[in-house]
Amino acid sequence: MSFANVKDWLNQQKTNLSDAVTRFKNKDFMDAVVAGCALVAAADGGISTEEKQKMAGFIQRTDELKVFDMAEVIKQFNKFADNFAFDHLIGKGEALRTISKIKKNVEAARLLVRVCCAIGTADGDFDETEKTMVREICTELGLAAAEFGL
Repeated sequence: MSFANVKDWLNQQKTNLSDAVTRFKNKDFMDAVVAGCALVAAADGGISTEEKQKMAGFIQRTDELKVFDMAEVIKQFNKFADNFAFDHLIGKGEALRTISKIKKNVEAARLLVRVCCAIGTADGDFDETEKTMVREICTELGLAAAEFGL
């Protein structure tokens, strides 16, 4: 899928994101979103301060994600980031375990993948390591990555 097609797809998904996130405003979904953001940020092997700031800024500036309490989002993101800093495999495992909690809710799982794609493209470059991580998230959720153009 070309960059233009991905951009068009993401723009189309964004129109439905606000209502969908509001419907799933609960702790498990918020934790899964933050875990997904941490996984995408850590895809290159570590989470930088800039990536933390980017995630927080993205959530604060995105109308669809403002439904979450930012203090709780940052607390959870730091928890995941600390896990990655301690050991990358432990961090990844814990984040995927958190994500798996919403697996039975297919609609929420799909929304989570769309949010992760949006986070991946937030800097204008949805690189292959980030796409690979989102594919792993799809696998964890039992979703076909192709459904999301990955």
